Amino acid sequence: MPATGDGRAPGATSLSGAQAGAPVGHARNRPSATGPTPAGPVTAAPPIPHPRPQTGRTSATADAPAAGSTAPLKLLVIEDDASDAQLIKAAVADSGTSIEIHWARGLEQATELLAVSPPGNRRGRSRGSDFSCVLLDLAAPADLPHPSDDSDGLEGLHELLRRAPHTAVVVLTDAAGAELGAAAVAAGAQDFLIKHATDGPLLGRALRYAVERKRADESQRRLVEAELRGQENARLQRHLLPTPLLDGAGLSFTRRYRPGRRRALLGGDFYDAVRTDDGTVHVVIGDVCGHGPDEAALGVALRIAWRTLVFAGLTGEALLTTLQHVLEHERRSDEIFATLCMLVIEPGGASGGLDALGAGERARLYLAGHPAPLLLGRDHQPVTLPADLAGPALGLLPCHDGQAAWPAQQIELHPGWRLLLYTDGLIEGRVGAGSRRLGQDGLADLIGDHQSAGLTRGRLVDSAIAEVEELNGGALTDDVAVLLLERNPVQLILG
Repeated sequence: MPATGDGRAPGATSLSGAQAGAPVGHARNRPSATGPTPAGPVTAAPPIPHPRPQTGRTSATADAPAAGSTAPLKLLVIEDDASDAQLIKAAVADSGTSIEIHWARGLEQATELLAVSPPGNRRGRSRGSDFSCVLLDLAAPADLPHPSDDSDGLEGLHELLRRAPHTAVVVLTDAAGAELGAAAVAAGAQDFLIKHATDGPLLGRALRYAVERKRADESQRRLVEAELRGQENARLQRHLLPTPLLDGAGLSFTRRYRPGRRRALLGGDFYDAVRTDDGTVHVVIGDVCGHGPDEAALGVALRIAWRTLVFAGLTGEALLTTLQHVLEHERRSDEIFATLCMLVIEPGGASGGLDALGAGERARLYLAGHPAPLLLGRDHQPVTLPADLAGPALGLLPCHDGQAAWPAQQIELHPGWRLLLYTDGLIEGRVGAGSRRLGQDGLADLIGDHQSAGLTRGRLVDSAIAEVEELNGGALTDDVAVLLLERNPVQLILG
């Protein structure tokens, strides 16, 4: 709003006759003491200038806040009547609150002020308005580009909330419009004031309340958005965990999965188990180095690729070679590798039917830099399967020149066998305050103790993980995946 040199808005009367604590607002069409307000659009709206110093009166704003004082509340007044704007200014001066006041005659001019990017805003990105609050007179024309035929008296407010959704809004109405003010609060304003019943202190309190309420509303909105994003991420990650396809295998399959990252459901560890049409059971467990979301995504890609290759008929070194190619194409850097343990269990007996389950079975074990599984006997200490033929982790050595090789280790599985497959997060936890790690031998002893106590399946796995964490002195920082696969000649049991 262009201002005159003596602190008066165009067409406005002098503030010298304004009384301290005067109510905000008077009749809309009250003539000005100096004549009618000039018609025509307003092209600029600088801050309302400070009134001349008066004895016993403090200016609404200071040229610069005193050292140690809080920054003034920055207020934008949308008011088309110059005399009412001056009365608002007088009330602000008597509010006892440090307020920097700006004036706009309508929404279009207010939008220009609200949209100004603060100095130093990098890359021209809008950071939102730096106004603390907007005081909107509901009686002011809304000056909408496309006015609606259905008027509820709140068109200006609706448009303001659309254009400045993160700024606190207080509306002004006359005594007969109290219900309209309440409707404005229901529509999104933080408070409403009645013109003739509002003095300076009440205006100051209402503005401070509106700013704090808007800040609280914004914090709650961001919290809800964060919770919704978290729930969406959790659903996504949960669906990325596999569902074993072992129908007809006569196996009990217990799995536990704990990512090392906080507030995550998915880590770089991965596992899967499927039964192909010929009755062969294929099981995999692996670990991508690292703990971030990129490693988690790579683990999912490897697990899906592994299942696809199994159903395509690949197995053994041919499968692992192809899987390394997938890793090489999907990883973000050449330093990323993955360890892996794959078990291929052939169907027992000639027919492979359920009547042959429980007979001696043969399995092929493939290790790519991964810890060997534990074979849990019923009457003896768990033993670690041989790792003499283990090959390198996937991605460490090239496949094309024969440097990477993963020969099969033949395993005999006796009736009632149980196998525990795990990632190294389970054995790398510390034991006590020193640097000693649990290790594979320590895990075998721990599992044997829990077996002796009569624990089986899910209770066995859960108690083992709990004791590993207790020995570590707290939660494990690495991802942990544990699979307990048991021959069970009845319907499949998943735990």
